[in-house]
Amino acid sequence: MPSPAHPEASVIPWQTSIASDSRTKMAKTSRLCSLLLRLLAAAATLCAAVVMATSHDSTTIFGLTLDAKFQYTPALEFFVVANAVGCGYTLLVLFVPPTTSLSRLVIVFDVTVAMLLTAATAAAGAMAQAGKKGNSHAGWMPICGQVPSFCDHVMGALICAFVGVIAYFVIVLHTIYTLLSPLFP
Repeated sequence: MPSPAHPEASVIPWQTSIASDSRTKMAKTSRLCSLLLRLLAAAATLCAAVVMATSHDSTTIFGLTLDAKFQYTPALEFFVVANAVGCGYTLLVLFVPPTTSLSRLVIVFDVTVAMLLTAATAAAGAMAQAGKKGNSHAGWMPICGQVPSFCDHVMGALICAFVGVIAYFVIVLHTIYTLLSPLFP
């Protein structure tokens, strides 16, 4: 009978192999979850950038042609660039092996990209609101009644970007959990 002074003597060898198999399965599940989240984030940010980049419409009011393009608003340009950067970064991270020391820096970049996407989505959302409702204090008239196709593209891009922001929020939480779980068994 093993003595209480040596608790490792009471461990049965097949129990350690079951625990090892369980940890291996959890690691594979964690990597698969991370992969799927990153693919979702890449798809959402790519979709947001493409939809916004293809948004344009024009109308004629009193003989004047009014063009609406994302290039005319710095906030919407920032939105396209931020989502393109987010998509590119996400695709690059897919090729970082989880066992390297570089994978530890991924959390810093994940948080940075999440903040960048949040800021870009907020800025574009503010411009979309101004386009839809106008701003009576600044004397801005709403334009969505005149260029509905443009506003529909902007709304679609904002929805895609919001999905990307949520995906990045979950990615950050998952990465933090993955990095801290070995520290707190």
